Amino acid sequence: MMPGAAASSHDAVVDVLVIGAGGCGLVAALAANDLGAEVAVVEKQDRPMGNTVLSSGSIPGAGTRFQRAAGIVDSPDLYMADLAAVTGPHEALHLTERLAGHSARLVEWLVDRAGIELTLIDTYKHVGHSVHRLHAPPDRRGETLMAGLLKAADARGIPVAFGNPARELLVEGGRVVGAVTETAHGETARIAAAAVVLAVNGFAAAPDLLAAHCPVAAAAPYAGAPGSQGEALRWGAALGAGFGNLGAYQAHASFADPHGTLVTWTVVEKGGIVVDATGTRFGDETLGYSAFADEELARTGPFFVIYDDRIAEMVGAGQPDFAELGALGGFAAGDSAEALAARIGADPDLLADTLAETALAADGTLACPFGRTAWGGGLSHTHLRATRIAPAVLHTQGGLMVDREARVLTAGGEPIAGLYAGGGAAVGISGLSGSRGYASGNGLLGALGLGHIAGTAAVRDRLSAAA
Repeated sequence: MMPGAAASSHDAVVDVLVIGAGGCGLVAALAANDLGAEVAVVEKQDRPMGNTVLSSGSIPGAGTRFQRAAGIVDSPDLYMADLAAVTGPHEALHLTERLAGHSARLVEWLVDRAGIELTLIDTYKHVGHSVHRLHAPPDRRGETLMAGLLKAADARGIPVAFGNPARELLVEGGRVVGAVTETAHGETARIAAAAVVLAVNGFAAAPDLLAAHCPVAAAAPYAGAPGSQGEALRWGAALGAGFGNLGAYQAHASFADPHGTLVTWTVVEKGGIVVDATGTRFGDETLGYSAFADEELARTGPFFVIYDDRIAEMVGAGQPDFAELGALGGFAAGDSAEALAARIGADPDLLADTLAETALAADGTLACPFGRTAWGGGLSHTHLRATRIAPAVLHTQGGLMVDREARVLTAGGEPIAGLYAGGGAAVGISGLSGSRGYASGNGLLGALGLGHIAGTAAVRDRLSAAA
């Protein structure tokens, strides 16, 4: 038991209490356990259903041994440069540096200590990355990543209590010393802890907070985790915490309508395009799935992602969710622009012009009017497919201001003793506002990276204070 954890007036006492059992919370618990701490995790949902589960499980790592084995030269400095080009200036540049520098260690720790199977994605470069640096489970599913983290926690005997929401933080003398939790039967328990890690996700499912900080996102459909209800912001405000990048969020331009399944942006990266109801392109799709959502939100749908059989087969082979969408008939098909236009209700002449212009831009004959220069393998004029899509908001990218060790800070920049945060609860590294600053993997890097940093710092800070 760490110094400072004992409290006889409480129902339970642990060294580190983690609030939230998503990717951030489980990594924080495992990291604290690495240093010998007694850890408990509480989660308000009755099963894993946070944003890590909904993700593709892709984690950026700059300079990993997996990159070196593939002959890829990468470094934290290159990663920071890539991020800066996407995000621009924002209020957490210290975390951009910290997380970029920690990313390779995180990926290798997940494999070596948490037992997660990760492979380097080297078949295409993701949005915002100049080299291959995303590492993911072989099936590209966040639920597989979460299953592995839960298995690791169970193997170490770390209790994870689902259906046990935290209702309030316990504070004594300005220090956070635990939390009040509630069981599914309505019984409350006071859990004392030397340190508390907030891993409760963001506020995209809290209409009042979203309208206050991300009004554009508030008008869009929500497709993220239902538990993203902003507890961290509300608790932090009561403690005088500072906040950062509250206007930033991640959106996705490509949710199948009406299926609700995410249509991977790899379809675009391999040569697909996005058109409006008339069959006309309206922006550079290689801005990325989050940034391009802003283009769609500024217009009236429906929208369609256009691709061909080659792209469908290539993407489906590596991403089962996309293959399943195809098997369910989540597309219209046509052997010509005219035939496809008839299936989706577009103007046949406009769609034919769009495809002709796309072909000329892809082979370098014509400059794309929107500035797109990367065309993957191009797009054929036959064996075409179209999936109707709509934009949606996934999660917020701003939150409690934290320092380089994930300690929550006051508005004046002083640490709030005993309190740490990561993931959606903490400030992100995806720009100051809007959806254009999001690079692939930013969410999971903030979740798992800050989780690992927070779990480690929560133990080391207490041991250092007691020395």
